[in-house]
Amino acid sequence: MTILAMIRRNCKLFFKDKGIFFTSLITPLILLVLYATFLANVYRDSFLMTLPEGFSIPDEVVNGFVGGQLLSSLLAVSTVTVSFCANMLMVQDKITGAANDFLITPLKRSSLAISYYVATAISTLIISFTALIACMIYLAFVGWYLSFADILCLILDVFLLSMFGTALSSTVNHFLSSQGQISAVGSIVSAGYGFICGAYMPISSFSEGLQKVISFLPGTYGTSLLRNHALAGVFEEMEALGLPAFAIDAVRDAVDCNLYFFGSTVSTPIMYLVVTASVLLILTAYILLHTKGKKKKG
Repeated sequence: MTILAMIRRNCKLFFKDKGIFFTSLITPLILLVLYATFLANVYRDSFLMTLPEGFSIPDEVVNGFVGGQLLSSLLAVSTVTVSFCANMLMVQDKITGAANDFLITPLKRSSLAISYYVATAISTLIISFTALIACMIYLAFVGWYLSFADILCLILDVFLLSMFGTALSSTVNHFLSSQGQISAVGSIVSAGYGFICGAYMPISSFSEGLQKVISFLPGTYGTSLLRNHALAGVFEEMEALGLPAFAIDAVRDAVDCNLYFFGSTVSTPIMYLVVTASVLLILTAYILLHTKGKKKKG
């Protein structure tokens, strides 16, 4: 089929460009080192401040908690930022005129759009799951509290967020037509996305008004899903150590495991529903943009 040939072509070009591929692959690993170096102490201090006075827990549990936060923060950001890097081919085809050449053939606009999306999703998933493995290796050294069910849930979370990031980058990149625009958008996403999705700073630390605004963003719920599954084992261990339920709930609030939409608690199934619906909605908009677009005269 033509669409399968286009997907293979797009994947081959991405992996053939060693600069883009290795940059996309190494970026999450570099972020893991930076997060562990600079954010770990911040997460540790914030966690210890939420504990009841006079109550202490083993360092391994603290390290496991901090490691789970680092894992969820990194994956929440990299699944989106990597997709923007992997999706450059769509803009490059516009620059070189290849996109218009494809439309001269019997290839449908919707098929061309889907081929870019699927190829980008494949590339993003490969890199995101590599980052997930690296994060799990890190957790194995600092404090492992993940169950088999937690790992499966994390895999599902990474898959959904990669699909979300690919849909978002595909829609945004549809409007780009130069290398400079790619670099500008990539820089903005890399610098700002981590803050608005709650990866760098917990949403609970923002003002009430900003919390309400951020509660409408799908990435917020994706970050919370990763937080819940990365820290589930740690919370169970804290409960086994005798930490009061109200204190555990306060910690969950502090790190956005508990999310609230205008005062109402958002359950895990609703979080999954929000992220999945967002992927389908944005992907539909992206395909419609391609279908209704006009060919440029070469």
